Amino acid sequence: MELAEQRFVDGTAEQLQDLVLSSGDLDEFLGELAQHLANGLSHADGEVICAVTVARPKKPAATGAGSQKAFELEEQQVEAGDGPCIAAMSEARTVYVGDVTRESRWQEFSQAAADRGCGAVLAVPIDLDAEGLAALSFYAPHGSGFTDGEILTAENAARQVSRPLRLSLRIGRLRDARDDLASAMKSRTVIDMAIGVVMAQNRCPPDEAFTLLRKASNARNIKLREVAASIVAAIAGTTDLRSRFDL
Repeated sequence: MELAEQRFVDGTAEQLQDLVLSSGDLDEFLGELAQHLANGLSHADGEVICAVTVARPKKPAATGAGSQKAFELEEQQVEAGDGPCIAAMSEARTVYVGDVTRESRWQEFSQAAADRGCGAVLAVPIDLDAEGLAALSFYAPHGSGFTDGEILTAENAARQVSRPLRLSLRIGRLRDARDDLASAMKSRTVIDMAIGVVMAQNRCPPDEAFTLLRKASNARNIKLREVAASIVAAIAGTTDLRSRFDL
């Protein structure tokens, strides 16, 4: 491995930690990651572009790219369910297409890559354990490919990326759980307030008030929270309410 490539790999871990901490969400992290990795493999003979694709259980695939071209090529593979990136993820192996004009396995993808000025494609899997599947995709311009040393550098970078990406995925799940909880608490607050309104209007206990709300929800075929929100809005003039747990 050349000195510049070794420095790139050595400096990747610390920079990726900073990226995880500074990124607002997974998509932003993947985009910054792709740009960082592309810079590491680009050279005077041609600019390499990069994309990172993550497949998660029960969620749509997430893609981050350092350029629109790389993003479009990744999205095409995700939609088709096939291509170098998909093969690298599903087979857990590095896939190298040295010349897209001679590639017969993924003809539509290869034509799309050639049309966008990409001559070679390198896809490297990322080990995420049980977090899902992921791969790095590197695209080199026409007339340029990837040397054995550059392929090794990409594989080493994929190993460096593994832990920060798993961390980003876990942080994302925690954010989703937080948002779901906040939404649930806000819904609960609106429903509780509506129960209070119905109790006052009908001079009935809480259980009976809740039953009336539920019957209204079923009769109108709308969610219970929406029925409650309409009642609260009629009294308070707004449904933009903060729960007791909001800071």
